[in-house]
Amino acid sequence: MIRKYRKDDVEILLDIWLRASIEAHDFIAPDFWRSQVNNMRNIYIPASENYIYERESKVLGFYSLHENTLAAIFVSPENQRAGIGKQLMNHAKKQRENIVLSVYKENEPSFNFYLSQGFTVVSEQIDEHTGRQEYTMSTSI
Repeated sequence: MIRKYRKDDVEILLDIWLRASIEAHDFIAPDFWRSQVNNMRNIYIPASENYIYERESKVLGFYSLHENTLAAIFVSPENQRAGIGKQLMNHAKKQRENIVLSVYKENEPSFNFYLSQGFTVVSEQIDEHTGRQEYTMSTSI
């Protein structure tokens, strides 16, 4: 089931986000992600429209939209590759006519996932926070 975020979901979202970020971005030091937890808690999650994937009352993943930007889409590492990401993405696409996102060039699994979901690369730039190359992708050009 996909449902709207509630404030009492914040800690499980942060846990999923942190564990999945560290696993997906092995080219960035884990301490960088740990240093961003409070920003996620206090700035990014509250500023976004968040949706939760839940099964048997357990949160397994989520996504966050900020205007037309997919700011986050994460599935707990132990539940990845089970179709949850696709379900979250399909739900997100119903919320917006066009979605834009950024993905690190080195994060090939996520990049390929976004390609499979109909996204195309519209630009390439350096992420100001990490200094790593990233793509901006969109569902329409």
